[in-house]
Amino acid sequence: MAFYDDLLQATEQERNELLSIPFIQMGAAGKLSLESYLAFLGQAYHHVKHTVPLLMATGGQLPERLEWLRAAIGEYIEEEMGHQEWILNDIEACGGDKEAVRRATPLPATELMVSYAYDTVFRIGAVGFFGMVLVLEGTSVALATRAAENIQKSLGLPKSAFSYLTSHGSLDVGHVDFFASLMNRLDDPKDQAIVTHAAKMFYRLYGDIFRSLPLIPLDRA
Repeated sequence: MAFYDDLLQATEQERNELLSIPFIQMGAAGKLSLESYLAFLGQAYHHVKHTVPLLMATGGQLPERLEWLRAAIGEYIEEEMGHQEWILNDIEACGGDKEAVRRATPLPATELMVSYAYDTVFRIGAVGFFGMVLVLEGTSVALATRAAENIQKSLGLPKSAFSYLTSHGSLDVGHVDFFASLMNRLDDPKDQAIVTHAAKMFYRLYGDIFRSLPLIPLDRA
């Protein structure tokens, strides 16, 4: 079995636990209030703004034997540049204060996930960052487009309030294929173990962000 398939199999329980979180379930069904959606976007900003710095750190920390992976990171950096500003623009389109979000302190769960991402790159092994990629991109493809459509419909918001979700939804499926091809070239068992461990951790840490968000149903807003 290719490593990407092994990785999906090894993290199935953690992935299912993440997808079963009430906030995610209600978001996908379009049953969240505007306050909850804005809270989600706020925390997304505070971790997405670290994506490019983390990619740069990963590229710098990879060993020479993984030079081919460093080249792929260059493509990721180009793709991910500026996405945090899309989130702030979504917040503004919802009537929120994007500058207040920019200045805000992230929730502890968000800060912990970001901290662990840097810790993985510099302490455990740079290749572990791809465990985070699996969690964030895989979850987005599974849920983001449906959530955007349903939340937009239920809250009557403009399409301009969903650029982050729609850009990371089904249109992003090519990213998953690209990611799978990279993981299938990763043939060192130690590297594979680092990615698998990181993915398990990031499923838990990303889940904790959703568990920390205010769960306000649409009918109670």
